[in-house]
Amino acid sequence: MNLPETMRAIDPPAPGGPEVLVLVERPVPRPGPGEVLIKVAAAGVNRPEVMQRKGVYPPPPGATSIFGLELSGTIVALGEDVNAEMLGQAVCALVTGGAQAEYAVAPAGTCLLVPEALTMVEAAAVPETLFTVWTNVFERGYASEGDTLLIHGGTSGIGTMAIALCKLFGVKTIVTAGSDEKCATAVELGAGHAINYKTEDFVERVKAITGGKGVNIVLDMVGGDYVARNLKCMAEDGRHVSIAVQGGLMATIPIFDIMRKRLTLTGSTLRPRTTAFKTLVADEIHRSVWPFVASGQLKPVIDRTYPLAEAAEAHRRMEAGDHVGKIVLVVE
Repeated sequence: MNLPETMRAIDPPAPGGPEVLVLVERPVPRPGPGEVLIKVAAAGVNRPEVMQRKGVYPPPPGATSIFGLELSGTIVALGEDVNAEMLGQAVCALVTGGAQAEYAVAPAGTCLLVPEALTMVEAAAVPETLFTVWTNVFERGYASEGDTLLIHGGTSGIGTMAIALCKLFGVKTIVTAGSDEKCATAVELGAGHAINYKTEDFVERVKAITGGKGVNIVLDMVGGDYVARNLKCMAEDGRHVSIAVQGGLMATIPIFDIMRKRLTLTGSTLRPRTTAFKTLVADEIHRSVWPFVASGQLKPVIDRTYPLAEAAEAHRRMEAGDHVGKIVLVVE
């Protein structure tokens, strides 16, 4: 295939508001050893990109400054040491950057074949949330059948994926959301209970729902003063998993309660992890989760799509907090 020299991409020269997200011309990247070049069909929009745009979450060393952490598309070129059979395959992939462009490089190991059950838009909305939920809820949080999980941001991309995965694996869910409408949507999507955190005390509601026992796991995207409140929601031997700090970087917590209830506090960030780690996660997802995707039992919730040229509008919608599920940029 004859590749063009340049492509359109979202790569603002400086931080700022959504208005900095305009199309620019960039060289088409070339895949290195163990990498593939993908002609992008669609790319997901995620909260870390909003932070990157504001200048508070720069790409990790060695990553492209072009926005986008997940994509779907067709493999059009191979780097060294990549199986020749991958050429021409439709895949979705997790990347450290570069997805919001006409072409993107991805590690071959983080690519997953797009089954017939998924559209390319749906496929683009899967990697970031699925890798995040799998590693944090099921690996770090040791979720297993019969457990109860408290999810903050229940109608976000992460939240809706967590609801769906937990439903498949027999994990009960309680979510928080910011309106009665969003709570109703979360229950429709499979959440066992939904709490409007603006009108209800989620600590008291969790106690009532669980009969005072508390939840086994908390998936927290808020941080700040939520952490101490989360600990009050937890059962003995519970696991608290932090994946974002939208409400604050620091927390004051009751150490003796952690000791008394034998709680575990953990967390992770996915973007800076090594390609080797992400490849291992992709392998686990391929074995444990992808059969549900291929059969149509697991699909992402799509909130809205925008053309690549309207990335600014996609960011405005995400920051407004009105979305339910994933926002996706369509490139083709």
